[in-house]
Amino acid sequence: MKVRILIMLLSLCLSVSVAAEQKKQLGNWDVHYIAFPATVLTPEIAQQYQLQRSKYNGIINISVLNSTSLQAQKVGITGTAKDLQGRQTSLTFSEVTEGDAVYYLAQLPFRHEQRFNFIITIFSGNESQQLKFEQTFYVD
Repeated sequence: MKVRILIMLLSLCLSVSVAAEQKKQLGNWDVHYIAFPATVLTPEIAQQYQLQRSKYNGIINISVLNSTSLQAQKVGITGTAKDLQGRQTSLTFSEVTEGDAVYYLAQLPFRHEQRFNFIITIFSGNESQQLKFEQTFYVD
């Protein structure tokens, strides 16, 4: 059942044209990331993952794979989102494990057409990498 929910979540995320999945290789990791409005989640999925489904709430989803084996990695992850006016919001990520998949979810409130610069720090053991990306959110 949980794997089916994960597939539904990923399908919904990937179907949103303004929030296509992206990937960066950072050190020994392939980091997949996506940011999207919470309204693409069904009420059931939002409840399952304890996410607030609101047209003023964004979701950041990050997964980290070993670049060689492509196995999901359990890592530490912290981050911030900074808007164009310089207001900074700390992101709190929760780890979700579904079978062999591991991903990290955070929520971020936003206003219509608000653009954020994200700086995400990923760490495990002695390795630490920074993921940087931008995303503009739109109210549905």
